[in-house]
Amino acid sequence: MNPIEMTAVELVAAYGAKELSPVEATSAVLDRIEEVDGEINAFCLVDRESALEQARASEARWQAGTPIGLLDGVPTSMKDIFLTKGWPTLRGSKAIDPDQPWDVDAPVTARLRADGMVLVGKNTTPEIAWKGVTDSPLTGITRNPVDTRMTAGGSSGGAAASVAGGMGPVNVGTDAGGSIRIPASFCGIVGFKPTHGRVPMFPASPFGPLAHAGPMTRTVEDAALLMDILSLPDHRDPTSLAPPRLTFRGEFNREVTGLPVAYSKTLGYVEVDEEVGRICDDVVARIDAAGMPVTAADPGFDDPLEAFELMWAASAATLLRTMPGARKTVDPALGEVWDRGEEVGAVEFLQARALAAALGITMGAFHEQHNVLITPTMPITAFEAGHDVPPGSGLKTWPQWTQFTYPFNMTQQPAISIPVGTTSAGLPVGLQIVGPRHSDDLVLAVARFVEWLIAN
Repeated sequence: MNPIEMTAVELVAAYGAKELSPVEATSAVLDRIEEVDGEINAFCLVDRESALEQARASEARWQAGTPIGLLDGVPTSMKDIFLTKGWPTLRGSKAIDPDQPWDVDAPVTARLRADGMVLVGKNTTPEIAWKGVTDSPLTGITRNPVDTRMTAGGSSGGAAASVAGGMGPVNVGTDAGGSIRIPASFCGIVGFKPTHGRVPMFPASPFGPLAHAGPMTRTVEDAALLMDILSLPDHRDPTSLAPPRLTFRGEFNREVTGLPVAYSKTLGYVEVDEEVGRICDDVVARIDAAGMPVTAADPGFDDPLEAFELMWAASAATLLRTMPGARKTVDPALGEVWDRGEEVGAVEFLQARALAAALGITMGAFHEQHNVLITPTMPITAFEAGHDVPPGSGLKTWPQWTQFTYPFNMTQQPAISIPVGTTSAGLPVGLQIVGPRHSDDLVLAVARFVEWLIAN
């Protein structure tokens, strides 16, 4: 099998059996980037020399029988939001000076290095990861490997496109309103947003209580292994959780049949594309028939769009005002969000936080009756690249077409998107599985059950 088609688990198995080396796998990924990324634009930095040096060190460990981690030698890359020692972290912005010391790793970066993974470069993101598609004044437009006319989604669009395009089997994204799940759905991969604080973040995200980090992979098993690497606490994040009591790799494949779950096709207020809805309906019917009883049930809250956009704008403004020169270079649409954020008062912000807390209580009560909630990940499929909203839709802001994702940032719950089919146009459709806070292992186990069901 071509290394670019292999999962992280398959690569590690091949290393252990001495059927493949980390150098061969890394070289294949680097060659793939060179071959296709000129069109896709998933990378804003590739460091071939450093990647091969890391791969040779991993190869020596495997030859000696002393790998240092679960995914030692597996190629990956860093979203250009995570600080990465030796490489600039520009956040898709022209306002950040690349010529300054870059001598700190974010917790995510540090964990991947300590596990022996091979960092090949950095992935594109919209400026300060602010929207649900990936383009920026600094790096241009990132396109979908499934159909390069279409957007990869965002803000972790470069990360998703790299995984979907064979430029590394796994990645890590950030998600403060859907930024892992949106591009996972659009690109046909797995994207997991764990409980808030499960994966430590530093520096603290400007999007604060909305912000999460998590795996972007081709399989649920790879996501579970990455969670075991990423989920240890870090003193630089005061919101990070205690270490999990069990391993995610030990729990993701456990029995979940018999657990009652809920399916909400619209959350009570979302207009869903007919073909997307039909694909999700068909998968949910199979879930029910396979022994996981499904009840149609809406969670019972109204669209929290206004509160979310208020929190989002205030958070973006807080960061942007610390970036000298940003007013001259900022993405014009982000500049409008910045202006709105400057007008948000403390009382308004706390009222929005109170609404988010009430939403969390509503979902907590809902999960007393239903182990998980299943929804479409997105009400639409990927649309033409270079636009913040679907052309001709009449929508004005990106959250208006991501109504299934941002509520669960406000509640800080774990949520995963898994690919469940394609439309007649060949575009991927994702199914979202949402669990109670701290039920990350359950969400992964249900996702694995659905993944197995689709494959069989």
